Amino acid sequence: MTTDLLNRDTTALAFVGDAVQELYIRKMLFEKGPQKTSRMHKNAVMHVRADGQAKAIKEIFEDLNEDEKALVKRARNRRSTSRPQNAAPLTYKWATAFEALIGYLYLRGDSKRLEEILGKAVDCIVEENQK
Repeated sequence: MTTDLLNRDTTALAFVGDAVQELYIRKMLFEKGPQKTSRMHKNAVMHVRADGQAKAIKEIFEDLNEDEKALVKRARNRRSTSRPQNAAPLTYKWATAFEALIGYLYLRGDSKRLEEILGKAVDCIVEENQK
């Protein structure tokens, strides 16, 4: 099944990865304890924006295994028919590659690796936003 997933359309993997990351971030914010939902939403948006996702995947790229790197490269280089609304085209491609990786790990059922990658991404994004 892993090989089948690696050969799937990266846009479809990104579709799933987007939802998985969103849920991961919302759960993380919820678990921090009571806070206003407007604040949780603002923090969630910081994590799921294309610029944050692009920065995260660029920073963790060298930590990926060969299959993961190949998937990210394929997703990043895929010709897009849609135009990003709030991101530069290259940033959008990197963000889509990040989402495809997340979708792949989720569908593969590799929750340990998924948690590891999402945790590193959160760290990268928080660090960037504290600058």
